[in-house]
Amino acid sequence: MRKITLCFVALLCFAFAKAQVTLQPSTATQTDQVTILFDATGTALENEPGTFYAYTGVTINGQRWQNIIVPTFNDNNGAPQFVNAGGNNYQLTLPSSIEQFYNVAPGDVVSEICLVIRNSSATVQTNPDIFLDVFPPGLNTAITSPQNGAIFNLNQSITVSGESSQNTALELSANGTSIATANAMNISTNYTFTNTGAFTFSIFADNGTNTSSNSVNVFVPTATQNLPRPAGLKNGVNENADGSVTFLLAAPLKSDVMLIGDFSNWNLDPNYQMNKDGDYFWVTVPASEFTANQVFQYQYLVDYDIKIADPFSELILDPGSDQFIKPGNFPNLPAYPDGQTTGDVSLHTYQATPYNWTTNNFQKPDQENLVIYEILARDFSEEDSFQQIIDRIDYLETLGINALQFMPVNEFEGTDSWGYNPKFHGALDKAYGTPEKFKELIDLCHSKGIAVIIDVVYNHAFSQSPLCQMWWDQANFRPASNNPYLNPTPTHDFNVGYDFNHESQWTKEYVKQTLEYWVDEYRIDGFRFDLSKGFTQNVTIGNIGAWNAYDQSRVNILNDYKNTLWNATSNDVYMILEHLGDQPEEAALANSGFMLWGKMTDQFNENSMGFSGNTNLFRSYFT
Repeated sequence: MRKITLCFVALLCFAFAKAQVTLQPSTATQTDQVTILFDATGTALENEPGTFYAYTGVTINGQRWQNIIVPTFNDNNGAPQFVNAGGNNYQLTLPSSIEQFYNVAPGDVVSEICLVIRNSSATVQTNPDIFLDVFPPGLNTAITSPQNGAIFNLNQSITVSGESSQNTALELSANGTSIATANAMNISTNYTFTNTGAFTFSIFADNGTNTSSNSVNVFVPTATQNLPRPAGLKNGVNENADGSVTFLLAAPLKSDVMLIGDFSNWNLDPNYQMNKDGDYFWVTVPASEFTANQVFQYQYLVDYDIKIADPFSELILDPGSDQFIKPGNFPNLPAYPDGQTTGDVSLHTYQATPYNWTTNNFQKPDQENLVIYEILARDFSEEDSFQQIIDRIDYLETLGINALQFMPVNEFEGTDSWGYNPKFHGALDKAYGTPEKFKELIDLCHSKGIAVIIDVVYNHAFSQSPLCQMWWDQANFRPASNNPYLNPTPTHDFNVGYDFNHESQWTKEYVKQTLEYWVDEYRIDGFRFDLSKGFTQNVTIGNIGAWNAYDQSRVNILNDYKNTLWNATSNDVYMILEHLGDQPEEAALANSGFMLWGKMTDQFNENSMGFSGNTNLFRSYFT
């Protein structure tokens, strides 16, 4: 049995940096013993005191996270321990072969070690999950240096090395040109980048009977061009009249952005290097890359460091949560590009066939006559689906309602939630169904005279949001002080998540575009704004009375959102606030067209009991 050293350098928090995984030899099979080396530099575990533990399993017959050593995720009792090897370097040697250590049944095939590394209290860990390749028996090869996806400078010299599982004829090549040969198990050479662009380093082995090859892709960038963007672009994906697609990302304070996706095979390609126009980055991809109704996948690589999905995504793939979507709720969900990228991935359907709306020119009930049923799709039925609401619409109709108000349906963290932990405010969460199914439900509601309102959560975003990730203070686990969207610390006591700065032009642009999207794409009739009293930069921490008091800046912000939305849409959508502020501000907002939640429980109770002390219902006029 060979003893193998598995070198692992993790720079992981969300998709903030790249993971480097190296096997020495890099062609380990399940019958081999391995040592896992971990360099915590630059990760959430850097300089973390105490012992590090491995939450670990294997991929068996294609199924990840099998035969987990300690199945309880946050329980370190009995979990394998790393030994400190000096500074931020740690190592874990398995006491036996992979198949013995993980108790793999005879005949089962292991293709990966699955790993999360965490501190002694299980409060800090690597993220996303780590998957280390395990090879089948026979002739195997791997490039051990450089790392796949690495970035280098023009004229930089590097070592290119590879390994084989057998002593045999080896060859290294760069973009198809041979750069070294040897008869050995290991091969290496120096290489200097004399040009910019994409480079593929390959290793080829031939033992006279079998052959094996492997490769990595690296990139040498050119300086980002400063070019004015085409007129009329919106943030995100723009389909042009000639069939081309222009991508636009707002990224203040950033220097370089690369577009990656299935159209680039998830590799860095100079054709997808985005142009800079002030605080925006853009690139146009020709129509030849797409076909009608094709669902393509994409991300942005910001400053060659931070990989994000589009903040203005319409739909995303979540590698951590999608597996928990209930069967049947989202049929034909595109597969996540495992092994090609990490983190959330944006989806867009190119030249999508429009939904065939059957109810047009729907007349919303007057706001004074609304009878609203608030619904959480997760709890309305065991199936957690839009389909179950469609199937039971007659029941809802018998209640005498004329409006259905959904608790948040935009993309939130996880799949089992009330939805007040948002990460993409304009993307439909897949847990309840497809965009077409949600449109079908809205269409059906309209046919029965029922308006559709959705709860939106613009007080805050949670840490998986790309608006957090692009400008993030990892040491304090909060938005960085230069984040153009989010405050490092909240302005009020009732905040959850990370507090939006609604005075920022970037936040205003984000809120306005995503609101308009819901109306244009889904024919949403109104919005209920969660925690709208938080839309202020006036700091009132420790003084709830001051937070409740009249705030002209907050009134201006809310009216700006309302007026922009009303001007952009053909009809005045309902604007409902969960505000619960003092009377003068609520009256001002009501007089400008908002509807407001109002806690009238005590007054109604005293009226119903015939009391006279607290029975004034005047505030119901504004609610």
